[in-house]
Amino acid sequence: MRYLASLIIIVFFTQTITSQTYEVGLMAGGANYVGDVGSTYYISPNDIAFGAIGKWNRSKRHAFRASFLYAELNSNDSKGDERRKQRGLSFTNSVKEISIGMEFNFWDWYLYDGESQFTPYLYSGITTFNYGAQAIDNNNKIDAYSDKWSFAIPMVLGVKKTLGRKFVIGAEIGARYTFTDNIDGSNPDDRFGTGFGNLNNNDWYIFTGITISYTWGKIPCYCAF
Repeated sequence: MRYLASLIIIVFFTQTITSQTYEVGLMAGGANYVGDVGSTYYISPNDIAFGAIGKWNRSKRHAFRASFLYAELNSNDSKGDERRKQRGLSFTNSVKEISIGMEFNFWDWYLYDGESQFTPYLYSGITTFNYGAQAIDNNNKIDAYSDKWSFAIPMVLGVKKTLGRKFVIGAEIGARYTFTDNIDGSNPDDRFGTGFGNLNNNDWYIFTGITISYTWGKIPCYCAF
């Protein structure tokens, strides 16, 4: 019975830990905003975004992930529909986000046998971000009036592939549904005047880009069993 229990433990750890490894790297690409000003295209990067990323591959199918991202955001009604073009508003902003959550691999992701690995993946979790709260002033211009923090839900779809045995390259598109409607100044709590646009919908911002990371770690030794 003792030997059977040991065998069960070994099988369990083999399934859950053998693909355990770590990744750390960089993110770079573009960002865009979707809300009450400018274009309503969800994937239309028009400014820079960059950051850092770390992962703990807990199994072949999932990883715990943390990241930092800085993104410039700007939008202009000249890129929107005819009604927005006539209104003529524009703004610039930026976000600094910290995100933690789980990444799910569609296919097995195993970094130890020397074979090339490739898989699509999904990521979600919770994001907190800093931004400049905006409002429209008496001159019909949108300006920032204070720094604020808010939360967002990240929804990311990507693909990744190994480069040799130590590096991983990926490409992803990630939308963030925010808990604020004031990245664009459309709902400023009467800071300088009344809001505009659809006050029932919060703002979004989207990152489109690549990641490259260095990976390390080794298969644990089971000799103790």
